[in-house]
Amino acid sequence: MGLETVVESAGPVALIGGGAVPGSVAERILRLCGPVVAADGGAEYLLRAGRMPDAVIGDMDSLSGTWARRVPEAALHPVAEQESTDFEKCLTRIEAPLVIGTGFLGPRSDHMLAALSVLARFPARRCLLASESDLAFLCPPELVLDRPVGERFSLFPMGLTSGRSEGLEWPIDGLDFAPDGRIGTSNRISGPLRLRMDQPGMVVILPVAALEDVATSICAGSAPWSARAG
Repeated sequence: MGLETVVESAGPVALIGGGAVPGSVAERILRLCGPVVAADGGAEYLLRAGRMPDAVIGDMDSLSGTWARRVPEAALHPVAEQESTDFEKCLTRIEAPLVIGTGFLGPRSDHMLAALSVLARFPARRCLLASESDLAFLCPPELVLDRPVGERFSLFPMGLTSGRSEGLEWPIDGLDFAPDGRIGTSNRISGPLRLRMDQPGMVVILPVAALEDVATSICAGSAPWSARAG
């Protein structure tokens, strides 16, 4: 049985989490997106910033009653089960070509790892996660970017995967990657970038300066993994 869709959009959706939300990055995300979703306590950040979330999704254990009462009841979507994180509860209930989130990559390492795990388990959900310094996302079947030569480009596998590359200082062709084997951190861009992955599971980590370029590329790029299956 599928999950109820809470927010559906033809364009990107912003997702604000309850972790560290860098204000300048959040502003960039909000400019790129239409609807805005808060993951539980992320609603407080939005309300303090004068922005009413279109939906608040989560187990509601970190959103105080004081702030919850400021949100229209129709916009509150409590999910009581504790088998998933608030990030997963949100991502799986949003239907959009792209979700751009912040407040999930820090400051706690366990929260960050949980978020990356969700990206790997739901490859059909296109999602970018941004912190004050970094941008992380699951690499689509094909990624095309034009970023400055020398820019950091890290690859971290969340499962067994392989692929081919153009425009990386250290190409990945012919290499097998795994979280307990070869990883690809601290690579660098050497020219126009084209990455083709054989399987889902590779997380790309770039400086957050690449946010707008990556969002444009993913929205205009190849179909997500599930649409290519079979």
